[in-house]
Amino acid sequence: MNNTPVIALSGPTASGKTGLALALAREFPVEIISVDSALVYRDMDIGSAKPSREEQLVCTHHLIDIISPLEAYSAAEFHADANRLITEIQARGRIPLLVGGTMLYFKALQEGLSDLPQADPALRARLDEEAAGLGWPAMHARLAELDPLTAARLEPGDSQRIQRALEVCLLSGHPMSSLLARGRDDAARFPALSLGLVPDQRSWLHERIAQRFDIMLEQGFMDEMSRLRETYPTLTPDLPSMRCVGYRQAWSYMDGEIDRQTFIDKGVAATRQLAKRQLTWMRSMELLPVNARQEGLEDRVVAAVAQWIADGTTPETLRFTGAY
Repeated sequence: MNNTPVIALSGPTASGKTGLALALAREFPVEIISVDSALVYRDMDIGSAKPSREEQLVCTHHLIDIISPLEAYSAAEFHADANRLITEIQARGRIPLLVGGTMLYFKALQEGLSDLPQADPALRARLDEEAAGLGWPAMHARLAELDPLTAARLEPGDSQRIQRALEVCLLSGHPMSSLLARGRDDAARFPALSLGLVPDQRSWLHERIAQRFDIMLEQGFMDEMSRLRETYPTLTPDLPSMRCVGYRQAWSYMDGEIDRQTFIDKGVAATRQLAKRQLTWMRSMELLPVNARQEGLEDRVVAAVAQWIADGTTPETLRFTGAY
């Protein structure tokens, strides 16, 4: 066990994680480990809200641009990569700063990986065929019978996660929620300050999500989509990279399945649903919730982190006690 501190900063999309992480990077000798399932993909910069090149120059960033959009990246791979990077960063006498919104990755790192069955292509094909006839809301209702806890945190249209949860139930004979709860011996064994940015007003987060989607379009999100489809001719909307929020809706728009305003509305709605799922995950995680809207947020968090590094005291004055 290494006593060099580890800082974790989670939060829903558009809650201000990048800005706060860079503020910490300017004050402490940190290296950032991205905890984001979209940032691993090369050439997906605008739609994933990837930190800019200038922002990445503030300090070393890890697990960004590591695979092609044609590839997949699992929680198990993240678990192995993050543990290796934490050890290497600590060996350099620096502080690992884990930042992102993929809560499954945080949970895998903090609690260890559960023994979930591997993907079964034949079963997935059968589930896809059933969903084509019944619709994913009906498949979600089926999941609610088999695994009500998992179904409760998934939206009825979240096809990828519903399919995986059903697959796990049918292959293992157990609800995925019960398997995930078991954990394993590879849970985190390092001292960590885990902070979670949460909104005290959901409307504030919704407004930021809509504004960021508009900014993405102004920055050339559709041009990025065109380049992706040209650069990777075998790219399909069923690949994990194109299931990321925004990209899936943009693909439908480019194929003429929906008009521009519907694309924007669906993209914003999908991002809000993602934020809702992230907050649901966060309520089950061991973290210190911090009001993302509070005045002087950066200064207060910097002071709290300095205190924690100095004496290991948890900065309870930061704790947000309201609902989120």
